[in-house]
Amino acid sequence: MARAPASANASREPLLEGVGAADAALGEVFGVLACEHIRILADVGAIGAARPIEEGQYQPASLDLRLGPKAYRVRASFLPGRRRSVEALLSEFTYDEISLEGAGAVLERGCVYVIPLLETLRLPKGVSAVANPKSSTGRLDIFTRLITNDTEIFDHVAEGYQGPLFAEVSPRSFSVRVRQGSRLDQMRFRRRAPLASALDFILPDAALRTEHERAPLVDGELTLRDGLILRVALEALGAGDVVGYRAQKHTDVVDVDRVDHYGVEDYWEKLHARPGRKLILDPGDFYILASRERIRIPSHLSAEMVAIDPAMGEFRVHYAGFFDPGFGYAAGGRPGSRAVLEVRSHEVPFILEDGQVIGRLVYETMAAEPAALYGHGGFSNYQGQELKLSKHFKAP
Repeated sequence: MARAPASANASREPLLEGVGAADAALGEVFGVLACEHIRILADVGAIGAARPIEEGQYQPASLDLRLGPKAYRVRASFLPGRRRSVEALLSEFTYDEISLEGAGAVLERGCVYVIPLLETLRLPKGVSAVANPKSSTGRLDIFTRLITNDTEIFDHVAEGYQGPLFAEVSPRSFSVRVRQGSRLDQMRFRRRAPLASALDFILPDAALRTEHERAPLVDGELTLRDGLILRVALEALGAGDVVGYRAQKHTDVVDVDRVDHYGVEDYWEKLHARPGRKLILDPGDFYILASRERIRIPSHLSAEMVAIDPAMGEFRVHYAGFFDPGFGYAAGGRPGSRAVLEVRSHEVPFILEDGQVIGRLVYETMAAEPAALYGHGGFSNYQGQELKLSKHFKAP
């Protein structure tokens, strides 16, 4: 049985200079941190890395995280719990160690892997973080979650955390090739003001209505229910009659670092509009669909797609849920991008109808407007999107 390297524990040594410097450098900045603030955290050592952080990792309101040189195949998903380290559990649970250096390695569909990341954290008090799969990761149906030491929940990093980061990765539809430096997850940082709570970041429905009256958040009717309600589109969008895609069950490997490379027909089944505008979700199958609404994320806000009430249906939208400031901007500031939905049914077949509620966007306040918004000053794969597969596939 392979053992986790003992040197991994070295990254847990506190870096007090970085913590104090981060507080001083951020000053009176509170909310979701923009890329300029994330750079400050990196510059003062609150964000560390085994290899220098690359310019392309910085997004308007998040930081892309990179896989490290080794992956550990484990029997099942796990959380370390309080006062326990991921490294200790890896030594107990790991039964295969895989090198991701050079050409990388294939992560097999249906297997679970834990991969130490190149980035580490030395967060000051009041700064927490949350992670999600990148959009391209979600659209490939790669189930990935962040793990830290001393935690009982996935994807959330406690205030003041000091230590390594790990990604749990489980490809669901396709086996995938990854390598050291591949980016599957992204992380947002929140800085809480003294005496404030985490809920203070979230905009209530009344504030969202005011935002919409000032400049539309959606191109149609505004429906609010603890966030902006999104509905599924099952009628033809634009040219042609394709309303979605269903992942094929037996395909070749997908290299996560190859862009505009694979033929759609080799991996996906096209779903065409039907007269009744309905779709039956088969249990276990994975679907790419789109929202009826075109949306826009204002420059002073970010957003996250969250699941609807489980009582409303036997399906869920996938975990890729960050929307950066500036996403969806069209000419004149109009909402110009649909939300792409990664959908999987649960235990029973479920009928979706055109216009059915399928998710909601929760908006959070930024500490400041990012200097560069999504889709501006750099290349973005999904600005202005309609129904769109991940960047790995050639445009139909």
